[in-house]
Amino acid sequence: MNAHARPDELRDWITRHLDPLKETDPAAIPRSPEEDLTPGGWGEPDQPLTPASVLVGLVEREAGLSVILTRRADTLRRHTGQIALPGGRRDPGETPWATALREAQEEIGLDPAYVGLAGLSTPYRTGTGFLITPVVGFVRPGFTLTPNPAEVADIFETPFGFLMDPANHEKHERTLPTGEMRRFYAMTHENRFIWGATAGMLRALYDRLYGAAVA
Repeated sequence: MNAHARPDELRDWITRHLDPLKETDPAAIPRSPEEDLTPGGWGEPDQPLTPASVLVGLVEREAGLSVILTRRADTLRRHTGQIALPGGRRDPGETPWATALREAQEEIGLDPAYVGLAGLSTPYRTGTGFLITPVVGFVRPGFTLTPNPAEVADIFETPFGFLMDPANHEKHERTLPTGEMRRFYAMTHENRFIWGATAGMLRALYDRLYGAAVA
């Protein structure tokens, strides 16, 4: 289905392509989209991964769905100033969706009452040792957002149709301090450079919804 379609047309279709809300550990760590770009992949993690969750908040606007994104605060120790989905480390005993809703409320002040949870997208392994579960939820208009200045410098929305268009999925490469070459996806919208885990999870959502054909 066209990602630019009306939210009411997309809601059920997207939900059918997601995993249901149930807490199960993946039988195997899935490959990230970037691993298919990097010769030899990333290799096996050398220690247990830390569980985390993010909220892929799909706002139901008249013009179509949009995704809530943030720019991380410049004072943070890691990933300073990068574009991110609201989320963070999972607390003991939390479900992935409880973490996503809690973190979204703490980071951007999103009231969970405005979020209708749809399901889970593909878990994503980061190079820093996290296994992130993207939790997809539809956000009805009327909410207000307030960034937590300790974590978030800016909050904005990006059209879902833009993010799900493979023509906008740029391919980049970077040499790590170890000398290893890492290739990754990125998306640039209105001078905002979306890359890293955020772009990887959005690309994985595209693969899930529209197939894993190479753009």
